[in-house]
Amino acid sequence: MERILWKIGNYFKNRFSLAVLDETTGRWPVSSSPKNIPYLKAENAGGRHILLKQDPVIQPYYFLADDLDIDLLIRHHKSSPDFFKPGRMVIETSPGNYQVWIHSARPLNLTEKRYWLDKLHSDPGADPKNRWGRCPGFRNRKAKHRMASGQYPLAKLIWVDWSRQADIPKIELSSRSKRPFPHQPQGGVCHNDNLTRSLYNKGNESATDFAYALALYRRGFTRTEIYNRIIEERQDWNNHAGSRKRTQYLNRTLLKAEAIIG
Repeated sequence: MERILWKIGNYFKNRFSLAVLDETTGRWPVSSSPKNIPYLKAENAGGRHILLKQDPVIQPYYFLADDLDIDLLIRHHKSSPDFFKPGRMVIETSPGNYQVWIHSARPLNLTEKRYWLDKLHSDPGADPKNRWGRCPGFRNRKAKHRMASGQYPLAKLIWVDWSRQADIPKIELSSRSKRPFPHQPQGGVCHNDNLTRSLYNKGNESATDFAYALALYRRGFTRTEIYNRIIEERQDWNNHAGSRKRTQYLNRTLLKAEAIIG
């Protein structure tokens, strides 16, 4: 585990943070010092997630493509069967599912990051604003990944390139809207006015609400705005019949999302 943290430190120029995420109570930071490895392992064994992200000072140079299958990994991030494109750190978060950090040679703003993540077919719920990734060397404690043995898959560091950076092409932005000009190919999830709950469908109403709330918070929406959007766009309320139960459920969901976004 110390070796993995050393490699991550090289990739982020020793400017990165770790955190423990409890899906009920929220997230708290933990120093990346090797002396904290036993504590992190204990928290992970207790059902919590171990996350990482770059420090704010270098944040414009890094972004994360999330929820990629092997075909997307090969198509967008490999230069040959045995090598990845420059500036990548590749983490297999569960069997056949990947996160790819990209180290850009130039700083990127959020609009540019959203544009390129859409092109890379990243999970639309994984907005680059204050985005955390899964730390390799710890287990993915999502319930859906629990194996028949009762164990959870280990997040694995597949590749890391800290000596090179990715050459990210510039996109033309409108001075008024700060969006790509119409002649640029655009993705439907890059802009606030195109966000809808259906884009974050997780096959479960509550999980969809939560993913949608996270995406909206990351784009600067207020709690009231998010509350009203979910009320308007969700069709099935059988599990929360009555306005009181609905309000209590949404308040819990939004507080949980706020704890994660910080």
